[in-house]
Amino acid sequence: MLAKAKEAWDQEHMTTQEEKQRYLNERVPHTNTHGLGLAALQELCRELHEKVGIVDEERYDIEAKVIHNTREIQDLRMKVLDLRGKFKRPPLRRVRVSADAMLRALLGSKHKVSMDLRANLKSVKKEDTEKERPVEVSDWRKNVEAMSGMEGRKKMFDAAKSPTSQ
Repeated sequence: MLAKAKEAWDQEHMTTQEEKQRYLNERVPHTNTHGLGLAALQELCRELHEKVGIVDEERYDIEAKVIHNTREIQDLRMKVLDLRGKFKRPPLRRVRVSADAMLRALLGSKHKVSMDLRANLKSVKKEDTEKERPVEVSDWRKNVEAMSGMEGRKKMFDAAKSPTSQ
């Protein structure tokens, strides 16, 4: 597989070299300077100098167009960013709609479906929850005085040790 890839790469390299040579032969004619006199050589240099000037002018024009287009693209990008920033999303408001109204809106007015969502809910009594959690109110000062000193620490240690030993 690597051999095939190398062959394909070599073939591609050869074709690009051939294309390059063909392009150069088309654009740049071979100049024969042997046997030319001084005046003929000077004339050849003038012609080549004129061609170089023409190519430089074209290159300069193309560079100016590219710079102009990049500036225009950058300006358009800035305009797009400005337009995105100016439009703010409105804050959404909570709309209270009953389940029946929602179903009518979704299904249309022809279908008459009523749904009472509250009928399926389980009722909870407040008294039951208060009875489950009895609150012990005691004087915190007594607890602090009982636990202070080494005796209190020993009681805490014994209390922590006794449930695990059972």
